[in-house]
Amino acid sequence: MSAEGLELIGILGLEAIRKAGWEPDLVGGLTLGADPVAYSVALASRRNPPTVDAFTVRKEPKSHGMGRQIEGCFEARSQIVVVEDVITTGGSALRAIAALQAAGAEVVGVLAVVDREEGGRETIEGAGHPLSVLVTLGDLGVAPASAMR
Repeated sequence: MSAEGLELIGILGLEAIRKAGWEPDLVGGLTLGADPVAYSVALASRRNPPTVDAFTVRKEPKSHGMGRQIEGCFEARSQIVVVEDVITTGGSALRAIAALQAAGAEVVGVLAVVDREEGGRETIEGAGHPLSVLVTLGDLGVAPASAMR
């Protein structure tokens, strides 16, 4: 969450979204890991339009107030890219996708900063969602945890 890291993730994330050919209205995902990624991409888009706003998905709907599970600039029927800091099993992305689709959004893709190469890519793509990652553990010269067991 350093300022330098947020700036870099925003620029690279927005570039990856556009390179994939996705034209989202919004970016966001399951709190807490997705939040800084979504906010940095949204800010980068202000500097390089078209603007993409951000939202966050709670793990469960709030038990008080308006009882929302999705907070921020969310609107039903929006084109959305779900973002993740790290993909391991793909479960967090799929939880966010399920909540967003139930609320009427169209998920056009998933963007992750790091793919830990633990099966998450296959899970997400197997569920019919295209995935773009900025870097894998292999790119960094690090073996996945499953290879160390």
